[in-house]
Amino acid sequence: MISVKGITKTYGSGEGAVEVLKGINLEVDDGSFVVILGASGSGKSTLLNIISCLERPDGGSVCYDGEDITKFTDSRLTAFRRTNIGFIFQQYYLLPNMTVEKNVRMGADLAHNDDYGKIIEAVGLGDKLEKYPAELSGGEQQRVAIARAIAKRPRVLFLDEPTGALDENTGRQVLDYIANIHKTQSLTTIMVTHNSNIARMADRVIMMNSGRIVQTYNVDCPQSAYEIGW
Repeated sequence: MISVKGITKTYGSGEGAVEVLKGINLEVDDGSFVVILGASGSGKSTLLNIISCLERPDGGSVCYDGEDITKFTDSRLTAFRRTNIGFIFQQYYLLPNMTVEKNVRMGADLAHNDDYGKIIEAVGLGDKLEKYPAELSGGEQQRVAIARAIAKRPRVLFLDEPTGALDENTGRQVLDYIANIHKTQSLTTIMVTHNSNIARMADRVIMMNSGRIVQTYNVDCPQSAYEIGW
């Protein structure tokens, strides 16, 4: 379980200080699919970055199974992130001089995973192994990013607006891959989005506004990527 207590975060200082997170408390059960929903500037991406070890909070704690990662040294935090956390962002962050196979292998090598070829097949890119990012569509590039993240065999998968740069048809395909991987890999999945329709795919929704959680609710009957509105 991930337990977040009293998280605060401010950027800047003095009159220019902006309080982005104002005492966030939440818990995420192992194996759940959680969507953090909110408008631009609500603090959702900052919260995601803190839970996923990309940023440190100013105050509060983030515990994985009772262990507070905010107290880790930088080197220990990096090691924890490398072995436990997978990331998928709106931007693909693929290495342009590496093929699909080599980009995915980068993630696989961190987990000594020799079966990453099966993951590439699972996201529908088995015939694109020798292609470079510039030769792929946006949806294909995002699927490479998904495969790279999953090849690490992460404990928790974090996604920040993964379909933000995609058209509807491609976005649905990507979300369908994510949902299938969540189920088959038994991952804890935490996704940030401003799209309330995507939230219908989750088990639990956390709504944010102005740096606070304003509502949380469970989704009784999560929908597939092809059932939600857009």
